[in-house]
Amino acid sequence: MSAKEALALAEQKNLDLVKIAPQSVPPVCKIMDYGKYRFEQAKREKEARKNQHVVDIKEVRLSLNIDTHDFNTKLNNAVKFIKHGDKVKVSIRFRGREMGHPEIGLETMKRFADACAEFASVEKPAKLEGRNMLMFLAPKSNK
Repeated sequence: MSAKEALALAEQKNLDLVKIAPQSVPPVCKIMDYGKYRFEQAKREKEARKNQHVVDIKEVRLSLNIDTHDFNTKLNNAVKFIKHGDKVKVSIRFRGREMGHPEIGLETMKRFADACAEFASVEKPAKLEGRNMLMFLAPKSNK
């Protein structure tokens, strides 16, 4: 029908004429209460924002010559972060003469990744950047 007829029909029913697909030929319109539609749309968006989870990046710092108990404590913290759905950044800072032994840090990182393998996957493998060695772990997707 023509735009004038549709507009007259909408006014008769005390509703609005809303263009749904203005690019198509002829344009597609719908007769509806636009205020109610906008309200329901805002309500849906608010509900979606309430239910979404923002992924944070938590950091766990290890040292090059970390002891078993300290390692396990850091591991438990990382697992707790991962179970909550956050990503974990594992870092080792090399100080002084430790810079001469990056292979020890790499082995510590590998051990940490293996210990977290049940809950997390390695997103970025361990890499030396300046005096820091970084590795990122992401939670495994539950499918």
